[in-house]
Amino acid sequence: QRDDAQLRGKPVIVGGGVVLAASYEAKAFGIETAMGGRQARRLCPQAIVVPARFSAYAQASKAVYRVFDDMCPLVEGLSIDEAFLDVRGMERIAGTPVEIAARLRRRVLEEVGLPLTVGQVAWLEEKELVGLLGRAAGHQLHALAHNRDPRRVRVGRRRGSIGSQRAIGRSRVPRSTPEIEAVLYGLVDRVTRRLRRADRVGRTVVLRLRFDDFSRATRSHTLSRPTDETWVVLVTARWLLATALPLIERRGLTLVGITVAELENANAVQLRLPFEAHSSALDAALDMVRDRFGPNAIKRAVLLGRDEGLSPPLLPD
Repeated sequence: QRDDAQLRGKPVIVGGGVVLAASYEAKAFGIETAMGGRQARRLCPQAIVVPARFSAYAQASKAVYRVFDDMCPLVEGLSIDEAFLDVRGMERIAGTPVEIAARLRRRVLEEVGLPLTVGQVAWLEEKELVGLLGRAAGHQLHALAHNRDPRRVRVGRRRGSIGSQRAIGRSRVPRSTPEIEAVLYGLVDRVTRRLRRADRVGRTVVLRLRFDDFSRATRSHTLSRPTDETWVVLVTARWLLATALPLIERRGLTLVGITVAELENANAVQLRLPFEAHSSALDAALDMVRDRFGPNAIKRAVLLGRDEGLSPPLLPD
């Protein structure tokens, strides 16, 4: 809508098979993120479906962060569209925090063409957010929207976890275990490759699930030593999935996510005997092939012919 005036004021859906995003006009018909494309088109037959443009999102994110950095020396990025800014002590040169926030919102809208909407969250009652997101997330988001957070803004801090998720939409027929495992394989490959590229290793593997009723569940396991090896994370993730299969069978499944947490720098972890690199030779070889010829140059046989989803732009790991 920002880049195409003909789309403004109209119901727009990003993504065909699964709704990746929807305009406010589309949401008014009941369309929600991660909803299946067929269901979305039934709710709003006149909706305009457009493909995702991740390069445009990455460019917009960089432009927004340039405004942040220009206005405040302490910026902690959380994702491509979320950040904390610490403006304490800037009253004499930049005004009060409220004045800085208003100017920040105006500049981003004028220079990037995007609204900062945290204010819309702040207008909601806490019980409304709890009803929408669950107790823990609702309380946390309400506090953040009202500037209540005891943590200091830290610049240059490396992330504590690396993860990836895949929305698979609703299905009339229950998804088979091999079908779910195939999604899991792709996510594990993606996450462990990011770990190795960032020279990071992690100790805890977390499986995240979302069900047909939009409720969520997590399963996690902490390893005896941190790792970036694909096979270790994959074996753990498959075991976590097996423990959750009865729940999936009862409630359906619309999203799968894998996260490796409790990250450490790979070069700070003591080597185990016999002395060898953290990544296996196979992982290293696959990484070299994909770096040279692209992420789809080589893949698991179980993923051939399957849609592995899209890879959104991310902040550096």
